[in-house]
Amino acid sequence: MIARNKFFRRIFPGWWLVITGGILGMWQHGYYTYGLSAFFKPLSAELGFTRAVTSVAASIGRFEGGVEAPLVGWLSDKFGPKWLIFSGVFFFGTALIIMSFIQSLWAFYLVWGLLLGTSFNLSTTVPLRTAISNWFVKKRGAAQGIQATISGISGVLVLPLIAWLIISQGWRMTCLIGGVIMLLVGLPLVWIFVKQRRPEYYGLLPDGAMVGEGTSGAQEMIDRGVKYAAGVQEVEFTFRQALKTPTYWLLALAEASYLMTSSALTVHAIPFLTDIGMGALVAAWMVSMRTLANLPARFFGGIIADRVRKSWLRYIMSGGYLLVALGTAIFLFYPTFTTIFVWFILYGLGQGIGIVIRNPLMGRYFGRKAFGSITGLITTLTVPASIAAPIYFGWIYDTTGSYMTAFNLVVITVGASAILAALIPPPKPPAVISDVHKLV
Repeated sequence: MIARNKFFRRIFPGWWLVITGGILGMWQHGYYTYGLSAFFKPLSAELGFTRAVTSVAASIGRFEGGVEAPLVGWLSDKFGPKWLIFSGVFFFGTALIIMSFIQSLWAFYLVWGLLLGTSFNLSTTVPLRTAISNWFVKKRGAAQGIQATISGISGVLVLPLIAWLIISQGWRMTCLIGGVIMLLVGLPLVWIFVKQRRPEYYGLLPDGAMVGEGTSGAQEMIDRGVKYAAGVQEVEFTFRQALKTPTYWLLALAEASYLMTSSALTVHAIPFLTDIGMGALVAAWMVSMRTLANLPARFFGGIIADRVRKSWLRYIMSGGYLLVALGTAIFLFYPTFTTIFVWFILYGLGQGIGIVIRNPLMGRYFGRKAFGSITGLITTLTVPASIAAPIYFGWIYDTTGSYMTAFNLVVITVGASAILAALIPPPKPPAVISDVHKLV
């Protein structure tokens, strides 16, 4: 027992954070990101909603997340992400439990759109990204890849589980079960394994690097952490310094173009598949296959990101976007059940690369100091596109009886994102490197 305890103590605490983030993401993405697609038809049929009206709930969450992201990012930088994540997990579980009782459109929007959206954004987006980026520098890609891979299991295991529960127990009981599990499992994990500050405050260096003897005091450790990060050309930008770079705004534009269609496809995937004759459970497995395809891309993409020059990261991102556009174009050119498999596999690979490259790229470009604030504003800037797309897809179906017109938009916007991403250079270092505590 003593030997086992020593083994666990030797593991860098950042890896426990990564595993915790992966488990939280697996359950929350399973319900909130992928799950709405499974809930879509039974919920809208029982409550009498059109597809456009049902899609609004997902857009409310994205809008709310965009509004709160800069504040949440600043709070994560200033005070640490732990209690933001903890509160997000608590309200996520509570919101799912309340979902099992809703009876009206306004309640659906309030609970799924506002409360569930808020809690999801607190616990699995900016604060969690900030926490991981604080604890890893040279291994940030691997850490992000592992967290994203565990989280991505949601589409392989949790989504089919949700679909089966909806068929066997009904969508209300499915929500109740999800909320109880979130509270019982998620809260203890965050309490134990998520730290409030970067590792230097605990006498550690990022990545679990050797500290050496004779080091004492938080400020000395912070200085050593900054020098350690400089080894991979990482420079600490303040929020304002980042905003003054063309790179920042080009990244925001590329991400907005991509998220505009990926958010809509996530919401409408299962309704589209069941429309063309698939059963609900088979459709859920099809979406799971897409997610399964992006798991190796998430894992190996993160490892590769740690081993390439900073200036090459944009090409990896561009390649991921190109795969998504290519897969969609193949299906549109020859729409059959076979090309749906091709589409979903290429989409999954490209999506996995896009997911895992974002944090390493932002960290290598702008550093850890104001990471939450910098990424939080980008989240806000991408909101209009990600809000409009699911509603637009629903409106296209309601007016034409088909999603095909909307799928053309995917090829155009994601293709444009791929071209733009390839053209974005790393930012020039700021003229003055300010103290690590100066966020703005």
